[in-house]
Amino acid sequence: MLSHLSIRDIVLIERLDMDFSSGLSVLTGETGAGKSILLDSLSLALGGRGDASLVRHGAGQGQVIAVFDLPAVHPVRALLADNAIDDEGDVILRRVQSADGRTRVFINDQPSSVALMRQVGRTLVEIHGQHDERALVDAAIHRDLLDAFGGHGEAVARVRLAWRDWRHSEQEFVRHKARVEAAAREADFLRASVEELSKLDPRPDEEAALAEERASMMRAEKIASDIADAQEILSGQSSAVPQLSSLLRRLQRKAQDAPGLLDVIIEPLDAALLQLDAAQSGVDEAIRAAEFDPRRLEEAEERLFALRAAARKHNVQVDDLADLCARMVGDLDELDAGEERLAVLQAQAAAAIKAYDAAAEELSAMRRQTADGLSAAVMAELPALKLERAAFIVEIATEADDRGEDGIDRVEFWVRTNPGTRAGPMMKVASGGELSRFLLALKVVLADRGSAPTLVFDEIDTGVGGAVADAIGQRLARLAEGIQVLSVTHAPQVAARAGTHYLIAKSGGNDRVSTGVSVMDDGARQEEIARMLAGATVTDEARAAAQRLLQGSAAAS
Repeated sequence: MLSHLSIRDIVLIERLDMDFSSGLSVLTGETGAGKSILLDSLSLALGGRGDASLVRHGAGQGQVIAVFDLPAVHPVRALLADNAIDDEGDVILRRVQSADGRTRVFINDQPSSVALMRQVGRTLVEIHGQHDERALVDAAIHRDLLDAFGGHGEAVARVRLAWRDWRHSEQEFVRHKARVEAAAREADFLRASVEELSKLDPRPDEEAALAEERASMMRAEKIASDIADAQEILSGQSSAVPQLSSLLRRLQRKAQDAPGLLDVIIEPLDAALLQLDAAQSGVDEAIRAAEFDPRRLEEAEERLFALRAAARKHNVQVDDLADLCARMVGDLDELDAGEERLAVLQAQAAAAIKAYDAAAEELSAMRRQTADGLSAAVMAELPALKLERAAFIVEIATEADDRGEDGIDRVEFWVRTNPGTRAGPMMKVASGGELSRFLLALKVVLADRGSAPTLVFDEIDTGVGGAVADAIGQRLARLAEGIQVLSVTHAPQVAARAGTHYLIAKSGGNDRVSTGVSVMDDGARQEEIARMLAGATVTDEARAAAQRLLQGSAAAS
């Protein structure tokens, strides 16, 4: 339930803090005191449309905080958890409205979105009034209300599950059919491509290996002639090595004839021949290392060019050719087996839609049976609300081909206000006062079936009095036995039945006016109800009548 409301600088409200209790609470006050401002503030905290005009004149921003005390299993906690918002303790909705039009949203002190705040707010509070467009007058939720009244939860769940199964089967069939048709159109190309790629037989990382091998052989080719020249100079016919060797031998033979004289020649020459021999061995080794088969170079180049040409043709990287070939083989396999698989999927989709249709037909029959019960229950509430000549109708339009997640029915609440008149949608046919009473009758019937934990009724007793106002008060009190009910009212019969009575009043002078709210004790409450009965001048008779109303309400409770 709503446990606390804090308002700062919203229109005429400068500073206001209100604590709420369970049961029926009423808010009364003279016209223009600020009752609508209070509801506008609450609506802002529930995700209503923000507006710079809501900020109190002279203030930079306004703020509204609504605190809710909820059980641990309330659906809002799961919704907050799904949106990564802490759901421990109270649920706190805070809305900051700036004078420049900007608005900020916080849920449990975490920045959030207006959309999520609105979703949370609709789950926590329902606001009903003569001109409200959010609650029961919204035909989009009438089917849910009918299902809640009839206890169709399991049947609805079966229909939703069947609908998801059917949609999944249908989508699987459509996707597979599209793949088979696309593969069939490309069958000749696929087969030619598979034959080409299979013959090419690309391997992972082959491009890099071939490129490196080709580059190595091309480098070897460039230096091969220089190595050959070195070999020719060192070992060929023009080599000076034999002559130097012959010279060294002659000098060595003559050295004994002139001891020490030729050593300065022999020793360097001998060392030079040793180095030339080493160089010759190096040349031989280089020749062996640089040796390559020109045909292998040609083969590597042809292979590399073939792989790259295939990659360009199919618009992929060379390393992806093997995967591409595998996918094409798979596409061909799927094409070959496609018709058989397609028939299986088609049969599955047909079985799924048959199962959905059966579940939807069963739910539709339950809804039609429940519609009579809901109509009768609402009709039973109407005479006391001075709508004894009216009729409440649950209009169900069933289209077997209009399949949806919630079935094949469109449900809308219709009314006929007088015999002989045409029935039609409740929002279009009923006047403001009639609409509010129809809504109240509906809420009384549906109160224990999926209602929000807090109901707010905004002057639904406008234009009625006496017995009708008392009947409205009785029904609000009945609703408040199970949920929290807040009612803005001008009817003393309604105010007398409240457990908590708030007075809304203006204070201040000509320069600055502020709206305030106070909780009234028994004496102040009797005086306020007397004012509501008598008007501007409160008489002793009005006070006595107010006392009787309060005593009668206390006895009835």
